[in-house]
Amino acid sequence: MYPVLFEIFGYPVSSFGVMLASAFLVGAWITGIRMKEEGLDPELATTLMLWVMVGGIVGSKLYFAVDVSLRTGTPFTQLLFARDGITWYGGLILATLVGAVGCRYHGVPVKTFADCTAVAGAVGQSVGRLGCFLVGDDYGRPSDAPWAMAFPDGAPPTLARVHPTQLYEIAWLMPVAGFLWWRRKKSPFLFGEYLALNGLGRLFIEKLRINPAVALGLTEPQWIGIGLITLGMGGWLYYYLRPVGTPE
Repeated sequence: MYPVLFEIFGYPVSSFGVMLASAFLVGAWITGIRMKEEGLDPELATTLMLWVMVGGIVGSKLYFAVDVSLRTGTPFTQLLFARDGITWYGGLILATLVGAVGCRYHGVPVKTFADCTAVAGAVGQSVGRLGCFLVGDDYGRPSDAPWAMAFPDGAPPTLARVHPTQLYEIAWLMPVAGFLWWRRKKSPFLFGEYLALNGLGRLFIEKLRINPAVALGLTEPQWIGIGLITLGMGGWLYYYLRPVGTPE
């Protein structure tokens, strides 16, 4: 574990922060390649990914602050301005909305840009999960598996050996990225496939994590995973059945 990589003028730079920045850089690079393939200006990839990045960071922080405040009674502002604590799904929601606004502003088709970010999303999320692993966050239940490990400096710390579910998610998302790359010229809605596969992976990996059930024996991330599967496949069917040549 390497929660803090180095300090700048006494300010600690976390491994998660470095991985988060790396995720956006890698995502912008892959998105640029895909935009060029789709006949769009690849130079806009970085600009549009900045819109996505701002939406993602703000959304993940807002979701975390609202969710934890409602569940625990911790003051919202305390959670909002804390250095730690974000929720990926909140970031996905606001990043998608802000990215759509950015597309409209720069004259880029929203659906085409969304498809261009599908592979980048899977790869970027994998890089982010590596950050979670390095700081010891989002681990799973206690386990006696040979690869189980403790996170004595984790968030929260644990001396018990647990499932490294951050690595499980990477092991799911990287093949998903490869699959989406293979599907990029075949899919009617590649971003929908990314959403559905992302939700499917979380639905099963969540069984090994420690989040409490909220309804029908399923945790909040599992319900969100079901929502992603529904939205992703619903969008996929819409574009699959839509007549060819219909404006986006």
